Amino acid sequence: MQPQAFYRVVADDFIAVDEIIKQQLTSRVPLVSKIGDYITSAGGKRLRPLLVLLSGKALGYAEGDLRLLAATIEFLHTATLLHDDVVDMSGMRRGRSTANAMWGNAPSVLVGDFLYSRSFEMMVQLGSMPVMQILSHATRVIAEGEVLQLTKVRDASTTEETYMEVIRGKTAMLFEASTHSAAALAKAPEAQRQALQQFGDHLGVAFQLVDDLLDYKGNAEELGKNVGDDLAEGKPTLPLIHTLRAGTPEQAALVRQAIQKGGIDELERIREAVEASGALAYTARLAQEYAAKAIACLELLPASEYRDALVELTEFAVARTH
Repeated sequence: MQPQAFYRVVADDFIAVDEIIKQQLTSRVPLVSKIGDYITSAGGKRLRPLLVLLSGKALGYAEGDLRLLAATIEFLHTATLLHDDVVDMSGMRRGRSTANAMWGNAPSVLVGDFLYSRSFEMMVQLGSMPVMQILSHATRVIAEGEVLQLTKVRDASTTEETYMEVIRGKTAMLFEASTHSAAALAKAPEAQRQALQQFGDHLGVAFQLVDDLLDYKGNAEELGKNVGDDLAEGKPTLPLIHTLRAGTPEQAALVRQAIQKGGIDELERIREAVEASGALAYTARLAQEYAAKAIACLELLPASEYRDALVELTEFAVARTH
């Protein structure tokens, strides 16, 4: 499946969203614009603004403020990336140096703050209290998810339940906010709002499961980040949690030590262990289940090319290799 298929139906809107992003990045402080432009021009899938556009149009809503909402969501997402890279001490994202690697931690954090602030100005411009409520709630939950993940670093006793709570907060919440806020902006009936909210949550979980799977299965060139990054940081993701639970005593001991120590000295052995223990197959199967649940939510929307694109996007999210 070519990802272009589901971008094509909103191609003009996507161009307009890019223009809004460029306009809103303007600052009287040159370094703000420079770093903001650097990270927003890095490419990436732009899935969250895409979800806003497709969800709104699937509901028959095509007003210009849908584009502003899509840009607002992208600003929120970009702010979290800037902060995450500082917290994780990441040096590479989307195939190139992170902002913190280029300019240092302090400017990255402060420009992340600028993007958060700008996104709230854009929300005010939208003039929708339900959208403001959804996005302000999402911002808080995302921060909590990141803090929860931080408290579990190098903790080999982390359960699958806690892991799911982490990914629902740090990743799925913004997917959910994208689809839910589009439905709120469109003033959709309550049943459709709930359906799109659940769709976003299920898709976000599936997306993060695949991300965590690719940390042990992908290659750095395709992923645009370093393979084994999560392991290097001592993050107990599902492939590791399942290996601890279902692997041989030797495999479990290897993984436990790697989580507690951090680093990628044993990366190849651990990749072999998560594969042999069935952890990668387990994670992939769970991602497929969440994708299927997401697609089922879309049955409440009227048939259209936009609903079809949401289905294709969900299928791509779990079939991707990067």
